[in-house]
Amino acid sequence: MGHGGNVIAELTTDHREVDELFAQIEAQQVGDPRRRELADELTIELVRHSVAEEMHLYPAVREHVEGGGEIADKELTDHAQVEQHLKDLEGLDAEDPQFNHLVAKLKLEVSEHVRDEEDRLFPLLAAACTPEVLDDLGGKIRTAKKTAPTRPHPSAPDTPPGNKLLGPGTGLVDRARDLLTGRGKS
Repeated sequence: MGHGGNVIAELTTDHREVDELFAQIEAQQVGDPRRRELADELTIELVRHSVAEEMHLYPAVREHVEGGGEIADKELTDHAQVEQHLKDLEGLDAEDPQFNHLVAKLKLEVSEHVRDEEDRLFPLLAAACTPEVLDDLGGKIRTAKKTAPTRPHPSAPDTPPGNKLLGPGTGLVDRARDLLTGRGKS
């Protein structure tokens, strides 16, 4: 899938990539070590996506969409729950019975979150913003994902300015750890 375009196209592409990673995990036999590798890739994508949304999408929703503060707060709550599950999943081997339970729980929660964004939030944002604003947000999302953390950090700030100040540094440390361990390179 190609990335680019406005914020809605960019994030929708991310959503389809996450769907594909869940499908790849489910296609592996229970206990297969490849499931762990795919879960790491899924975690990397979900964390980068979430951080970029927290840095740029939700502030824009607060600014441009009527009732945007309440919508953004709900989305941040969803992110916090998913991030905690990712943290819980992080240390589990594919053979651990809890691994399968957490992957199934994550899939359900992420699917509900994606459906809510695509069916409710994105149409509201598209109606409230000019194409230029949506394009600018798409560029900001792509840039943020390049420096975002790749591991879950449930206690890190999820709103500006804290997330914009700490996120890139945390991302640098995460990517260094990933490079040393080979995580996410399957």
